[in-house]
Amino acid sequence: MHSETVPSRSADHRDSRESRNGSHHLDAVSLAIIEQLQEDGRRPYAAIGKAVGLSEAAVRQRVQKLLDQGVMQIVAVTDPLTVGFRRQAMVGVNVEGDTETVADALAGMSEVEYVVMTAGSFDILAEIVCEDDDQLLDVINKRIRALPGVRSTESFVYLKLKKQTYMWGTR
Repeated sequence: MHSETVPSRSADHRDSRESRNGSHHLDAVSLAIIEQLQEDGRRPYAAIGKAVGLSEAAVRQRVQKLLDQGVMQIVAVTDPLTVGFRRQAMVGVNVEGDTETVADALAGMSEVEYVVMTAGSFDILAEIVCEDDDQLLDVINKRIRALPGVRSTESFVYLKLKKQTYMWGTR
């Protein structure tokens, strides 16, 4: 298990201004703080401050603001197999009607870790983490396929996790 900072998928002062579309424009110092935390989510604020030219208190304030705004999260990332979840799958979902409603329903399921609305072969992709094949079958067959608007699903069962990282940096 390791700790990483994950730029939030949802997301004034000098460090961040919200644009018309709801996204945040971050200054160079805030971006540098995020990059420091992506390298090590447990890096002390004093060390970050030294790297970016701010005091420990200023870094603490900026980090809290980034968290409050939903710009990033600081989370522990695990390999699900090592913590008792023996089955992972990506499920492609095709929808009739309102895709947003189905995506919201999927996002509300505890076994669903990731939901993205897409353009392509599927309307939605949902990553599922389960204890075993029986639980995976139950989630797909009895819960996902039972959602109003779900036309079809295709499951991609993970055989081995080779890479899982959130180190894409900032722009």
